[in-house]
Amino acid sequence: MLAFLVLVTVALASAHHSGEHFEGEKVFRVQVEDENHIRLLQELASTHEIDFWKPDSASQIKPQSTVDFRVKAEDISAVEDLLEQNELQYEVLISNLRAMLEAQFDSHVRATGHSYMKYNNWEMIEAWTQQIASENPHLISRSAIGTTFEGRTMHLLKVGKAGPNKPAIFMDCGFHAREWISPAFCQWFVREAVRTYGQEIHMTELLDKLDFYVLPVFNIDGYVYTWTKNRMWRKTRSTYPGTKCIGTDPNRNFDAAWCVMGASRNPCDETYCGPSAESEKETKALANFIRNNLSSIKAYVTIHSYSQMMLYPYSYDYKVTENNVELNALAKATVKELATLHGTKYTYGPGATTIYPAAGGSDDWAYDQGIKYAFTFELRDKGRYGFTLPESQIRPTCEETMLAIKHLANYVLEHLY
Repeated sequence: MLAFLVLVTVALASAHHSGEHFEGEKVFRVQVEDENHIRLLQELASTHEIDFWKPDSASQIKPQSTVDFRVKAEDISAVEDLLEQNELQYEVLISNLRAMLEAQFDSHVRATGHSYMKYNNWEMIEAWTQQIASENPHLISRSAIGTTFEGRTMHLLKVGKAGPNKPAIFMDCGFHAREWISPAFCQWFVREAVRTYGQEIHMTELLDKLDFYVLPVFNIDGYVYTWTKNRMWRKTRSTYPGTKCIGTDPNRNFDAAWCVMGASRNPCDETYCGPSAESEKETKALANFIRNNLSSIKAYVTIHSYSQMMLYPYSYDYKVTENNVELNALAKATVKELATLHGTKYTYGPGATTIYPAAGGSDDWAYDQGIKYAFTFELRDKGRYGFTLPESQIRPTCEETMLAIKHLANYVLEHLY
């Protein structure tokens, strides 16, 4: 039996690399001082296949910042030479990406099915949405808000005690396919709601007075692709006439200053904004649901990774929101609460200045629909693992993020509008 388990484990590990294997690939962190450095990295990106981890693209690099990017094995010496010749300071965050990806599955939970301590594939998550709803009819109902480009059903969980005209908070996970810690948190949140309702006073009050709409995986097609073909896939899997390149960046596809800045019109780019705003079926499904429930939705939260940040609008412009002072104070208090558990430090602020300008994001769009409290969380870590955060960090990451979400929800409840 043990030999069989080992075989299954090996088969699972290799299944994650059935397309791209990532052997010998490295992730670099480069110190960018000035425009000259930015130009060098942009030139590098135009001559080599560079996968930007942070920021999302070469065009978003700012002076006095660090840039994380992945380089294919055959390009490493050329990249290192260029960095050294131009005296750019750099470190290697990940020296062999394949080894790091295999080390992700370090959870010692002996579960063959769904587990909150492990990364679950879409089939497991989909079955879980059905099961958790049917086992907890007093607290959870499941509905479909649309289908993806490849025809998968987008399941939404409504979490809360049934009651008339309840205010709601909308939370989604899994916008960018490779950010696996994100869907893990949405599942954890639902479990904690069910587990602690009636036991823990704060959660009980929240669920009695609020509904949470939880979309466990937004970009399902992309997420499936990261499990079957390419672990580093980011975008959707849509195709459009006139290009062989696949996918749109869903967080550049919303109708909020669409494609004005921090997004690309080139379908081959990771930050491609799509042929038009809401071109993606997934974007349209989410936007339609929120538009149809605007009277009840009081907060919008979208979960991403990595970099340990809590962001609020705007990202599409350097202007600040009308309630900027309030959002800033709320973010400050929320990240302070998050840090109480494991000491994890988050930065916070408006998207454009805190991380980088990016138009067409869901949080800006939600805010402009009239949802006063709209936030993006960038979960762990700060780059040591990046998108390859190991399963052993799921629990601490989710525990501390729970504190943040509960703090935020409590605030919203006390400041209904």
